[in-house]
Amino acid sequence: MTIQPGSELHLRDLARLRRVRDRIDREYAQPLDVEALARGVHMSGGHLSRQFRLAYGESVYSYLMTRRIERAMALLRRGDLSVTEVCFTVGCSSLGTFSTRFSELVGQSPSAYKREQAQATAGMPSCVARQVTKPIRNREAPESSET
Repeated sequence: MTIQPGSELHLRDLARLRRVRDRIDREYAQPLDVEALARGVHMSGGHLSRQFRLAYGESVYSYLMTRRIERAMALLRRGDLSVTEVCFTVGCSSLGTFSTRFSELVGQSPSAYKREQAQATAGMPSCVARQVTKPIRNREAPESSET
């Protein structure tokens, strides 16, 4: 069955997708998986994955990791936690996966980011710092000039 834009079913699916996105935004540090998120809005995991990608242009996992990396960036800028502590604080269970995804989105490793950014945003209001340092999604980080 095809969902026609503007139909009641289409609007209901969009509302469910917003609830999933809102839950990810709130509970990013908790263990979340597609199946559990789908159960929460009475959808199958496959349907949620397809509809989420259509609506937001990225997978559920990618959106979750972007939220985690954004929070990690803020914690690293503070400078009082190690990279490992930040990794587990934002809900990642693997330091390797966290570091890889961080590097893909931000364009540098978490430890390099911590060194460079800890002082760069000093005195800047957090709302401005968040906009200035927002990560780029979908592997769009510029290539590093370091070799």
